[in-house]
Amino acid sequence: MQFKHPELLYALFLLLIPIIVHLFQLRKFKKTAFTNVAFLKEATLKTRKSSQIKKWLILCTRLLLLAAIVLAFAQPFTSKIDALNTKKETVIYLDNSFSMQAKGNNGELLKRAVHDLINNVPENENIALFTNNTVYKNTTIKAIKNDLLQLDYTANNLTTTAALLKSQTLFNATSNAVKNIVLISDFQEDNSEITVKKDSLTNLHFVKLQPVNARNISVDSAYVSGTSPTHIELTVQLKQTGNGTENVPISLFNNENLIAKTSVEINDKASTTFSLPINEVIDGKLTINDAHLQFDNSLFFNINTASKINVLSINESDDSFLKRIYNSTEFNYTSTSTNQLNYNLFDNQHLIVLNELKTIPNALVSAIKAFTNQGGSLVVIPSKDITKSAYNALLLNYATSFSDLNANEKRMTTINYSHPLYSNGVFEKQVRNFQYPKVNSFYNVVSNGASKVLSFEDNKAFLYQNQNAFIFTSALNNDNSNFKSSPLIVPTLYNIAKFSFKIPQLYYTIGEENRFDVDTQLQQDDILALVNNDINLIPKQQSFNNKVVINTSDNPTVASTYAIKNKAETIAKVSYNYNRNESDLIYSNLSNVKDATVSHSITEIFDTIKSDSKINALWKWFVIFALLLLLVEMLILKYFK
Repeated sequence: MQFKHPELLYALFLLLIPIIVHLFQLRKFKKTAFTNVAFLKEATLKTRKSSQIKKWLILCTRLLLLAAIVLAFAQPFTSKIDALNTKKETVIYLDNSFSMQAKGNNGELLKRAVHDLINNVPENENIALFTNNTVYKNTTIKAIKNDLLQLDYTANNLTTTAALLKSQTLFNATSNAVKNIVLISDFQEDNSEITVKKDSLTNLHFVKLQPVNARNISVDSAYVSGTSPTHIELTVQLKQTGNGTENVPISLFNNENLIAKTSVEINDKASTTFSLPINEVIDGKLTINDAHLQFDNSLFFNINTASKINVLSINESDDSFLKRIYNSTEFNYTSTSTNQLNYNLFDNQHLIVLNELKTIPNALVSAIKAFTNQGGSLVVIPSKDITKSAYNALLLNYATSFSDLNANEKRMTTINYSHPLYSNGVFEKQVRNFQYPKVNSFYNVVSNGASKVLSFEDNKAFLYQNQNAFIFTSALNNDNSNFKSSPLIVPTLYNIAKFSFKIPQLYYTIGEENRFDVDTQLQQDDILALVNNDINLIPKQQSFNNKVVINTSDNPTVASTYAIKNKAETIAKVSYNYNRNESDLIYSNLSNVKDATVSHSITEIFDTIKSDSKINALWKWFVIFALLLLLVEMLILKYFK
C-alpha cells in the first residue's frame, strides 16, 4: 500500500492524546459510608469490572476512529508500480503496409486495428504513434483520430527490428519513466531475427493480427521474353501463397483499352505470354481479380518509342567485332579514324571507344575530358605500342596511368561478379572452370580508386572502371589476345554501352534506387517532371548535353504509369509498381520471443497496460470504516451497561 500524502501519517502521534486522557480517568473507586440504606436503591448500580471494560472499548474505538481519519486524509492506494513518482510513456507502432489489407474476423486488419486503438487508448493520454510513413510524437488519440481513420496503405515497410529501434527514439529523455512499446502488425516473415533489448523499465508488447485466410494471388512480374520483326513476346508471371488450384483470368490493357485476355491455372506459380506489336507505344496494365490483397492485382508497364544508344569508335585497328556487338537494332554505331575525326559528333554520342590508338592528340584529350564530364562514357583499348605520355595525359583524368609494358603471357581468371556489368543476369552462377582468355602482353597500371572488373591470375587488372571510364590494359587484336573469341567480350562491351545510356526499363519498383536516362536536351532553367493525373513530381535529375539522368527512390509512392514532361511536352513514359514482397502471406513465429508480451488482441494488451499502472484508491474505505467506528462508539455509550 502506498500513500499520496504520506506526510500526514505523522498525525498518528495524536493517538497518544486519548490514551493519556483515558489513563487519567481510570481512578480507583472510593468507599463511601451511607447511614441510610434506602439511599442506595435510588443509585445506579455500577460494578468496577464492567466500568473498566466499557472505558477500554471506548478507547479502542476512538483510537481506531482517529487512525482511520488520518489514513483517509493520507489517501492510501495500491498499484503494481510507484505510480505517483514514476511517469508513464507509451509508443505505438501501427503497421500500415499492404499485407494489412488481409481480412480478419472483423474486416481488414488495419481498419480494425485503428478502431480498437481509438476505443482502448484513453483520449487525452499523451502517446507517440508511428506508422511506416508517418510519425506522431507527444500527441493524443483524440488529436490524431481523424488522421487514423483516413490512414492509407503504403509501399514502405519496416522490419520488426527496425520498428523496435525507431520506437526507442520516440521516448522522452526521462530516465525513471515506465516505457511501454506496443507493436501492432501481422509480423510478416522478413528473414531477420527479432532481438529484444530492453531495460527493467521497458515493457514490450506484440499484437499479432491474423487474417482468417492466408491465401493470395499476385501479378508477380513481367518481362520481354522474345522479339520478332513484327511482334514482342511479353511473359507474365503469377504467384500464389497458400494452398489450392484455381483458374485466374488475366487481362491486358493499353491505356484503358482491353487488348487481350486469357486464363491461367495456378498452383504456386504460373506464367502466360502475350504478343504485342513492335514499334508501337504501349501504356500497359496487367490485371487479375483476387479478393485477398488488392495492391498486387495490377502491374503497370510501358514500351516507349525505341531509343538507340549512340556509339562512336575511333579506330587504328580492326573494329569488325565492335560492329557486330553494336548492331543497328539497338545502337547507332559510327566508325572513324583519328585523321578523319569530326569533333562535332561528340555532343550526340553516349559512348566513345578508343580502339588501339598509338597516340592521343591533345585536342582529343580535351574533347574526351569534356565529353565524360557531360555524362558520356569512355572505353580505352590501348595499342601494343603507345605513346605513354599521351595516354597518361588522358588517363590521369580518371585516376589511372600506364607504366611499363609486361610482355609475359597472362590468363584472365577473375571476374568481379558483383560488378554492375555482370550482376544483372549475365551469369546464372559463378563460373570456376572455363576456357580462360589470355593476353601476350599488357600494361602495368597505377590506379587510385578504380575498381577491377576483370583480373589476371596474379590479380593485376585486365579491365578497370573509374566512374564512367572503362580502361583495358591490353590490346585486343588477335595477335595479342584471344579475348575477341571469348564469351566475355559480348556482355562486357554490350553492358558498357547500356551503362552509358540507361534506357527506361519495362517498369521500376517503388522504394528502390532507380536510375534511367531521358534522351532530350533541356534549355536553361527547364526541368523534367513525372506527371499522372493530379500527381506532379519533380525527381532528382542531372542535365547533360544530350540526356537527362533521373534518379528516384521513395517517390513516386503510387503505382502507375507516369509521363515524363518538359512543361507541356511529353518526352517519354515510365511505369512504377509496388514491391511484391508484401504478397507473401507468411508470418513470423513469435512464440520464441522472450521478454515480451504477445497477444492477438489490442484490447487485451491495453487492458494489461492499464492494470499495470492502475491506482486503486483506498481512502473511501477508511472513511466508511471511520463512520462505522463512530456508530459503534455511540452504541457502546448508549447500550453498554
